[in-house]
Amino acid sequence: MTTFDWQRCFSPLFDDLDSRGLEHWRHLLQQQLHRRFDENPHGDIARWLEALNTLPDIPDAEADLNRSAITLTARQPLSATTASQLEEGLRGLMPWRKGPFDFFGTYIDTEWRSDWKWDRVSPYLSDLSGRQILDVGCGSGYHCWRMLGEGAGRVVGIDPGLLFLFQFLSVKRYVGAEYRVDLLPVRMEDLPAKLEAFDTTFSMGVLYHRRSPLDHLLELKDTLRPGGELVLETLIADGPEGYSLMPEDRYGRMRNVWFLPSCDTLLRWLDRTGFRNARVVDVTETTIEEQRSTDWMRFQSLQDFLDPDDPGKTIEGYPGPTRATVIADKP
Repeated sequence: MTTFDWQRCFSPLFDDLDSRGLEHWRHLLQQQLHRRFDENPHGDIARWLEALNTLPDIPDAEADLNRSAITLTARQPLSATTASQLEEGLRGLMPWRKGPFDFFGTYIDTEWRSDWKWDRVSPYLSDLSGRQILDVGCGSGYHCWRMLGEGAGRVVGIDPGLLFLFQFLSVKRYVGAEYRVDLLPVRMEDLPAKLEAFDTTFSMGVLYHRRSPLDHLLELKDTLRPGGELVLETLIADGPEGYSLMPEDRYGRMRNVWFLPSCDTLLRWLDRTGFRNARVVDVTETTIEEQRSTDWMRFQSLQDFLDPDDPGKTIEGYPGPTRATVIADKP
């Protein structure tokens, strides 16, 4: 198969949107996905589909979504041939950036220890049981699975990176459609205005990539129902209220970094955009133990983006990456 059957892949989600009175979003999504996969398909889709289809059938697979690694297990040990075929398919979906994952004993040591972020954030979340959740900039969907493991009723992740979608589908291949979680390859601005469909919206590692951070906060607010909760994680800089670092060009060799606010500035932004009860729940420096090159992500990583003579600074001379997590409520 060299074409992606997106209609079949997302059919359960389309039915769910219709049942919730969100037919307008379903119609819009179908148009967007048609353009993405049928009219202007990515040149690597055939290769990624081949890798996905290389993954062997493993009956009666089970998933543990509450471990550090999203863990898939089988009732019987895999044969050497099956294990080799499994690894071949998974390596065809490299690089793996967000995780980790454990596929029947094949451990994918991803660039990011995304479980560390989850462990920092999860103690401060409202009970996710039964909640409708949106994860903006979800990568390969690692945190989506963790949210589902906490009892979420439905999780929708969005990220325009198509490789992330096929990595996500490599997990879903084994756990089945009964798991109410989907990853849509769309951007934040592709969502309908005033959607107001989610109880909790996560935006982790996105805000500093936006030219207009206040517009991003307003977009996030529009995804939430009244009384909904925003979980926001972003790079920050030390400074008083009103201070925000804007790199001259790159930050940590990333081109698309625009604003790194102080924590007090970030709280002011949330207040000005209509959120209430905003509170900083965590501030953590990003280390080369949390983000690094691995056998599953062999490109440069954080160590290469820091000043070799002063690892407390980026290679451009800015303060090294520190991330804050803020939780706020929509009135």
